[in-house]
Amino acid sequence: MAQYFEVHPDNPQARLLKQAAQIIDKGGIAAIPTDSSYALVCRLDDKNAADQLRRIRQIDDKHHLTLLCRDLAELANYAKVDNHQYRMLKRATPGPYTFILEATKEVPRRLSHPSRRTVGLRVPEHGVAQALLEILGQPLIGTTLIAPGESEPMNDPQEIRERFEHQIQAVVDAGACPREPTTVVDLSGPEPEVLRIGRGELAKLGL
Repeated sequence: MAQYFEVHPDNPQARLLKQAAQIIDKGGIAAIPTDSSYALVCRLDDKNAADQLRRIRQIDDKHHLTLLCRDLAELANYAKVDNHQYRMLKRATPGPYTFILEATKEVPRRLSHPSRRTVGLRVPEHGVAQALLEILGQPLIGTTLIAPGESEPMNDPQEIRERFEHQIQAVVDAGACPREPTTVVDLSGPEPEVLRIGRGELAKLGL
């Protein structure tokens, strides 16, 4: 049964977030709000939780899971970033963008693309997501909360609880999210490639 935490979106109650963080830290999967939509997250170094996350979403190992980072400094520990890429990232973070970058050795191989050694990374601009990242002190593995067979992200925390209460361990309710996916840009090749246009504006990236 998933534990349910109702928090303020801008000034979340630290006590409740610490309880949610403890669940994640012990191997649980949580539904949390971000600046694009609700996401399923788990601890970076927990293989069993990551495998379960993929089973819930019904996605295979070719689907990039995303690392949610606190800031650019943390992101740079997990991705190889040159000066040009860094300038682009600085313009767009925090914000509703996911960047595909070459992974460093800090990223477990099972989380990177099986043939390309790339990983998706983002710095969310949401008070609750940022507070959880701060409490845990490390990135979270995340994926947009889209129910199997559906195409749109789920946005109602009560519905998330009802549908997944026996598959996940926590739901952090901070109200509705924009319900628009991140803009995804692949920076692993010679030129930036836009893979998905979402909430993040391309003009902010200079594209």
